[in-house]
Amino acid sequence: MTTLTVTGDNLRDTISRTDIVILDFWAAWCGPCRTFAPVFEKASDTHSDITFGKVDTESERELAAGFQIRSIPTLMVFRGGIGVFSQPGALNDAQLEQVITSVRALDMAEVREQLRRRSESAHAPS
Repeated sequence: MTTLTVTGDNLRDTISRTDIVILDFWAAWCGPCRTFAPVFEKASDTHSDITFGKVDTESERELAAGFQIRSIPTLMVFRGGIGVFSQPGALNDAQLEQVITSVRALDMAEVREQLRRRSESAHAPS
């Protein structure tokens, strides 16, 4: 599977399209980004049930700022529309596979419950 170019215009649709979405925030001038690109592409070929998207931080500055991207490459993973992983730095094949395995193993009912509790405590009177 090829990777999808993700922009501010298609982000919401991209994240809601499949259960797992992995975004690579990158820039053409970034050496580690160029090193990570083949690892990301290989994983996209291996995991056809996952949407792999690339966000060019140079052309999508607002999107990168909205996600508070401070270092590239940064990998973000969404499952069921919920951000479940974010990490700067280039990963090797084994590290990316470990991220994918961990995300697949998440109990999303528990993740949603944790988010609900966190939201309730943030809105509770002091």
